[in-house]
This record gives sequence, C-alpha cells and structure tokens, in this order.
Amino acid sequence: MKVVILCGGLGTRLREETEYRPKPMVPVGNRPILWHIMKHYASYGYKEFILCLGYKGEVIKDYFRNYHWNTSDVTMKLGKNPKITWHKCHDEEDWTVTMIDTGDKTMTGGRLSRVLKFIDEEEFLLTYGDGVSDVNISKAIEFHRAKGAEVTLTAVRPGGRFGELGLESGMVTSFLEKPEDSPAYINGGFFVMNKKGIADLLTGDDCMLERDPLEKLSQAGKLAAFEHNGFWQCMDNLREMALLNDLWNSGNAPWKSW
Repeated sequence: MKVVILCGGLGTRLREETEYRPKPMVPVGNRPILWHIMKHYASYGYKEFILCLGYKGEVIKDYFRNYHWNTSDVTMKLGKNPKITWHKCHDEEDWTVTMIDTGDKTMTGGRLSRVLKFIDEEEFLLTYGDGVSDVNISKAIEFHRAKGAEVTLTAVRPGGRFGELGLESGMVTSFLEKPEDSPAYINGGFFVMNKKGIADLLTGDDCMLERDPLEKLSQAGKLAAFEHNGFWQCMDNLREMALLNDLWNSGNAPWKSW
C-alpha cells in the first residue's frame, strides 16, 4: 500500500524556517520532520512513498538524491577513474520514494488528484508532511475496512484552534468552525482512502480535500473517523517546532515507533 504525503504548502506560519526550505524539511533533531513521518509508516511495513511537492520541492529532491551519501561512511578514490566504497548501510535502503511536482499554488485535493495515476492499488494512505503521531497504522486500516468507508481520517484531540468534527458511531457527521474552548476531535491526517471513492470528488488544482470532498463523503455516510487518543502534534509555528525538538532530544519522543 502506497503512502502519499502532502509536502507542497508554503508554511507561512513558520516563515522563519520556511523562507529557506519547505516545511516538511524543517528539522526535528538532526532529520526533517518528513523523515520522522516516513519512519513511522515504514515501521508498519509501508515503505512506498509518493511525495506531493510544491514550494521549494527541489530541496526535498536534493535530500533524497543525496541520502545514501549523507548517511553513510564512504571512501573515495580520486582521479580519472574515481571509485566510491560505501562502508555501512542504512535502514531506509528498501524505501521507494516517488517525488511529483504538484505545483506551488495547488490545493490539497488538487495535489492528491495529480498523483492518483501513480497509485495502482484500490487502497492507499495519505497524511500531511508537518505532523507526527504514535497512531497505530495497522489498526486504522482495519477500522477503515470494518466501517466500509471510502475515506477514514484519524481524529485527534489538540488545543482549541482547529475546526471540530462531529462524530457518531465512528463516522463523521459534520465539520464545525473553530470552537473557543473545546477538547473535541479534529482531523489529524493519517488517512486511509479508497482510490475510486475519492477520485471523482477531486475537481482540480483549486480543490481543497478538507472542504467539498470530505464534506460530501460525510453527508453520504462514507467518511469514517479513527479515534486516536495518543500523541499527535503538528508543527505550525516556532513554539511547536521547539516542543517537538525538546521531545526528540529528551530521548522520549512519543512518535518514535522504530
């Protein structure tokens, strides 16, 4: 099953970092937050990634193009017939990473629409490139299949600045505006999707996945919510970046599943 990761946004609320690189490349510890997300999926056996690039996508391409070089010890023989000898392997050698330019200004639904042709299976996974969690991917997939949903999102409980989900018996019944003080569930990403069920709802580059497509699925009773009460944290600003780095540097990062 392939994992689609949305990596193309401008990240304007983290401008201090994203002026120079896309938000998925902002570091947590000594690796980009994107790497942490991918490591989590890989720990469940999902190692085929499709990255939806946009703003400064070349930075992500350069990172993976040079990944082996930058993570391995190496001996170089110089001269007219140079030779490189690698001295160690890394755990990511069985990853497949497809990087697709989906446009600088394309919305989330438009980005997904542009990469569907690279997905052969009926089911696939999707998440945002700026949030980590200890969500159990295997259980989310099982829940999705048991509900017979077209799309399942992971519902999490952060602070009160996000739009709230109305839930009933594991299905999403409504999308509400941002409540002032509510511990309600919100969309935390880490989706499980059926390709046929979402494809016809993606109407072009201006399509926001979180608007018409998910709202229509909710109204049709085809959008499920896998409730996750464990750790989840996005990285929208410097305070959240510092929080994630403090957790990682403490040696007790809750999302580290590998």
